[in-house]
Amino acid sequence: MKKLYYYIVITLLLVLPTNVLAYSDKIILGGETLGINVESNGILVIGFYKIDGKYNKGNPELEVGDLITKVNDKPIYKIEELTKAIEDTIKDDKVNISFMRDKKEYTTTLNLKNEDGIYKTGLYVKDSLTGIGTLTYIDPETLYFGALGHEIVESNTNTKLEIKKGTIFKSTITDIDKSEDGNPGSKNAKFFYKTKFGDIIKNTESGIYGDFTSNLPDKDLIPVANKDEVKIGPAYIYTVLNGEEIKEFKIDITKINANSKTKNIYFEINDEELLDKTGGIVQGMSGSPIMQNGKIIGAITHVIIDNVKTGYGIFITTMLEEGEKR
Repeated sequence: MKKLYYYIVITLLLVLPTNVLAYSDKIILGGETLGINVESNGILVIGFYKIDGKYNKGNPELEVGDLITKVNDKPIYKIEELTKAIEDTIKDDKVNISFMRDKKEYTTTLNLKNEDGIYKTGLYVKDSLTGIGTLTYIDPETLYFGALGHEIVESNTNTKLEIKKGTIFKSTITDIDKSEDGNPGSKNAKFFYKTKFGDIIKNTESGIYGDFTSNLPDKDLIPVANKDEVKIGPAYIYTVLNGEEIKEFKIDITKINANSKTKNIYFEINDEELLDKTGGIVQGMSGSPIMQNGKIIGAITHVIIDNVKTGYGIFITTMLEEGEKR
């Protein structure tokens, strides 16, 4: 019996899985500007207008940021589906709406008004968002990509968008609105929707991730730095300021915070060419990779509004670890 027990223990030890990360220790460096389009997993409420002098919010009341998912128990994802569902199922100028708030489902009844055959809901809504950001990396082994370094939020509600699906596609920078302290600027871009690069799988606090489905860029692989390799001092960011040309710009890392989930790298831009063209960090730079000592260490995530020459970055290992979770 002792000998049999010994063999069972050895067998169990041999088959126990090891905690090995799936992402590669070398990646394809990003820097490209991406067009980004995402469809929400329902209809997002972004505001209200009055009907007969009153706001139409139901009971319980709808709030800005709620996600409408059903009309009279029929699932909907697009505004066109919302309109059709109302027209097909409305009774006595009332409609039952199911909506999600803080991951809980609620139901309310809206009283609608028919004007010339069109039902007024009292709601301002969205079902998709389009914008730009920067590609951070592509994992050459898994063909997963990571971008932005932060979540996609709807600007009117400042809420994270729960996505049903999304794509990244080609875009080119046409001009830049410069940043000033207190007023961050932005990249402006032309979109090429038909030149698709990949599918967005998830929208998370540390970025957007998905499958890169286009041909891989012809670039050398770049080593990935561990968190403890990131040092205070000179570094570089890679981003596009004109057309599709990725350029390298100097920054100084001034502080490192390993305890934050996403704001790990504090930095200041000291590249005169970049400052001359942008005034500092601008919207659309999110996801721009940060390099130090020949390794990728992170990505730009945020601008500090009252000093637009400074900002935050996220560790690349945080993005890679999130990216491998399918």
